[in-house]
Amino acid sequence: MNKGENLWQTALQQLNETAKRINLEPWIHKKLRKSKRELTVSIPVKMDNGSVEVFTGYRVQHNITRGPAKGGIRYSPEVTLDEVKALAMLMTWKCAVVNLPYGGAKGAVVCNPLKMSAGELERVTRRYTSEIISIIGPEKDIPAPDISTDSQTMAWIMDTYSIDKGYSVPGVVTGKPIAIGGSEGRSKSTGRGVVYTLLNTLKHLNLDIEGKKVIVQGYGKVGSVVVDLLSKEGCKIIGVSEIDGGIHNPNGLNVGKLWKHKKREGSVAKFKEADSITNKGLLQLKCDILIPAACENQITKDNASRIRAKIIVEAANGPTTPEADKILKEKGAFVVPDILANTGGVTVSYFEWVQGLQSYFWTEREVNLKLRDIMTKAFYKVWEISLKEEISMREAAYTLAVNRVAEATRIRGLYP
Repeated sequence: MNKGENLWQTALQQLNETAKRINLEPWIHKKLRKSKRELTVSIPVKMDNGSVEVFTGYRVQHNITRGPAKGGIRYSPEVTLDEVKALAMLMTWKCAVVNLPYGGAKGAVVCNPLKMSAGELERVTRRYTSEIISIIGPEKDIPAPDISTDSQTMAWIMDTYSIDKGYSVPGVVTGKPIAIGGSEGRSKSTGRGVVYTLLNTLKHLNLDIEGKKVIVQGYGKVGSVVVDLLSKEGCKIIGVSEIDGGIHNPNGLNVGKLWKHKKREGSVAKFKEADSITNKGLLQLKCDILIPAACENQITKDNASRIRAKIIVEAANGPTTPEADKILKEKGAFVVPDILANTGGVTVSYFEWVQGLQSYFWTEREVNLKLRDIMTKAFYKVWEISLKEEISMREAAYTLAVNRVAEATRIRGLYP
């Protein structure tokens, strides 16, 4: 993450610009600038060596006007409260863009999961859950996986919550293993949603996907799915990267061999059929489509002028700063914003939540078709606003999202 950029200030700036553009009432604007609830907790945990470490955890609920809060939990040594607040706000807009009956939330634990055993991670997760248990639940706030958390993490949270309640509550989290109420298609849903969004983008720009040169920054839970699905669509993947650097082959990467190399070596680095390149260098390579799928603040005012992609689809949260966004707009790049492009995960999380509440589960085909329909409908709506108002896709997505939350706020009114 580029520490020179504060994601919370970026989120506020985007809201302020939207509020001005849509003539939002000052009282609603003030309300949306604040989180409904911000909880900071201490997490004392006995480590494997017998010592006790005290970690810090956060759970922020930005807005619940349209329904319960929804958002992931990340484990990172660098995560801050401001970052969590910003991501919670982004979740509010994401849910509104695809018209899910949710508000936005986000959680985090300040720790380094790479240096912790499975037992230590389980104890951190269960203690963190017990500390935030009063504000989460199927009707209140439904966590999900994020950076450095996964289906096992969600299973621990569900189990801890269920033990407290005295009965199984599968609806308390999404992104669970199938065996305990998870949804088919959930693990690949964010990446699949990105691909659906890209397909809609190319369709409306009258472009063919066959042979398009694609670069994906971030070959993790989302990026690896995007790479696999786009290669099957006929794209030529010419570069991918991870935190320790990337690889590049202008003639296209063998996606099957790359995946096997990653599974064997734990990294895409040193893949023999490609040249090594830095993350910074990868972003600046010439390509048709760039998909930042890593973390926030990757495209900034310092490198935006050197980005050569014609289409940018944001699979990560907040990968482009406002200053960079303006530069890209002036260059004529077509940017599909994160709050539209990466909503596949929260959409299938919604499906999982619904399935859990009903104890009635769908096939993967049903899940994928429903996801495609929702992503396509949201894309059409944002595209329509973009054309009508003569604004960028990002501005259009924020216009749609903030208007939807504002409408619900007006209807419900101010208590007391």
